[in-house]
Amino acid sequence: MRIVVGQGSCGIAAGASKVSKAFEEEIASRNAPIQLELTGCCGTCYLEPVVDIYDDANTKKTYVMVTPEMVGEIIDSELHGKTPVESQLISEEDLDAQQKQKKVALQNAGHINPEDISEYIEKEGYQAIEKCLKKMTPAEVINEIKISGLRGRGGAGFPTWFKWNAAYQQQSTPKYMVCNADEGDPGAFMDRSILEGDPHGVIEGMMIGGYATGANEGIFYVRAEYPLAIERLQKAIDQAREKGILGKNIMGSGFDFDLWIKAGAGAFVCGEETALIASLEGERGMPRLKPPFPAQKGFWQQPTNINNVETLANIPWIFRNGGAAFAAMGTEKSKGTKVFALAGKTKKGGLVEIPMGLTLREVIYDIGGGILDDKAFKAVQMGGPSGGCIPAHLLDTPVDYESITETGAIMGSGGMVVMDETTCMVGMAKFFLDFTRKESCGKCIHCRMGTMRMLEILTRITEGEGKEGDIELLEELCERVKEGSLCALGGTAPNPVLTTLQYFRDEYEAHIYDKKCPSHQCTQLLTYTVSETTCVGCGICKKNCPTDAITGNNKELHVIHQDLCIKCGKCKTVCPFKAIDVD
Repeated sequence: MRIVVGQGSCGIAAGASKVSKAFEEEIASRNAPIQLELTGCCGTCYLEPVVDIYDDANTKKTYVMVTPEMVGEIIDSELHGKTPVESQLISEEDLDAQQKQKKVALQNAGHINPEDISEYIEKEGYQAIEKCLKKMTPAEVINEIKISGLRGRGGAGFPTWFKWNAAYQQQSTPKYMVCNADEGDPGAFMDRSILEGDPHGVIEGMMIGGYATGANEGIFYVRAEYPLAIERLQKAIDQAREKGILGKNIMGSGFDFDLWIKAGAGAFVCGEETALIASLEGERGMPRLKPPFPAQKGFWQQPTNINNVETLANIPWIFRNGGAAFAAMGTEKSKGTKVFALAGKTKKGGLVEIPMGLTLREVIYDIGGGILDDKAFKAVQMGGPSGGCIPAHLLDTPVDYESITETGAIMGSGGMVVMDETTCMVGMAKFFLDFTRKESCGKCIHCRMGTMRMLEILTRITEGEGKEGDIELLEELCERVKEGSLCALGGTAPNPVLTTLQYFRDEYEAHIYDKKCPSHQCTQLLTYTVSETTCVGCGICKKNCPTDAITGNNKELHVIHQDLCIKCGKCKTVCPFKAIDVD
């Protein structure tokens, strides 16, 4: 019998390490013939800690939301043939949600021990690089990627084969392969989970890219906030070296390739490839003018190819199954699958991987289970701070590069933040703009000053100080920042503002002209009053008001004095009769 505990960052945060320790102690105390293992995140973050139990026939049972207190009962049921702890078994509904996905980049995540290279090899690991080295020329490798139609999964969706070919055609040496794992979007965790759950898959993708472009050295640029990903990636690199898979004369082919890791400082702008290169060289992460492109002059002014984690994770599958098989999934212009981090006001948050072409409705409702507390769906932010908000009437938009771009959002790296009816869209635009303003490197004035001015206007609006002309000024600033910024951070920073203005203009107008927040989220625009029909004069609100803004005699209607009210909401929270109205 094998017991496998999911120990990605999400599982560990939910208590998986304690669950694993409890299993270890219980197995030791019973001297039971059970093998305890770990794996990465299988995508069902909302069910963590997740424990898979395999019997001698390799039949699997999946327990979810496991606590250390349940461990003894689970082992009893498995060892002695008792009824399983049914309340903790994964439901058919959750299994169905998994079946609606297609795993390519995530094919091994949650199924192998990421710290054991032998388990990756048992899953046909490193067969793709062997095929490339022994049976294909670099040009043939690039052509197979062209056949697959794989586009970069890091944001712009640029054809992967084109980038590889551009580096391949350069005569200057040495050349470099770089993996961009500087995942910085709020609500995004795709790259982290892939590196934690299947680091060898990304390593193999790097090796194939190195062979195709003529690079003998690869660099993983991983944000330092991902310590577990860095730890497991380093173990994987060390194990690959020990087996002769990395290093000199790989598999007797004459091809040399090795890897090292650079821990990035967590600057969002370093997700832009020229800023990333500057950081690799020890400089401040600031974008450079293009051309020359990195394929011409990149790291140390040498030809450099940069792909993100998910792009590289697809590569081994393509060479094991053929480029045509990958191209058979998805749409005409957006081939294959895409991984999304489904977060926000959704019932089943986590990682999902779908064939391109499914609709947003299918992802959010069929796979994500719908909206928390069955509230109304309002919008979904795609593309992170560089993306935009897609409203409810566009829920049937297909998830592909062209369709998402038409809405004003972008596919981005794969963040999908769901918002319900309680979300203030002006506040949401302010949140994302505050992020990009802080993360601006400051190199160009349009981004440095433009984002600051837009944030000031949005802040005024949410504080009840909006005025006529603010909407038009925001629109003008957005266009100026887009046109004048050097890199994509500034060029796309206005997107959240532009899309909320496009689809939720009425909310801006309510904030500015009516001094009201329709979603009741902007504190300075709220008015707390005591209901004449439900107040019983118990005095609880008066006793808990921090500014003595509430007066009234016992068993009589109380009154909130607006000049003293700081809108903290304490009165509404403590009132047992729900007698506090908020407008």
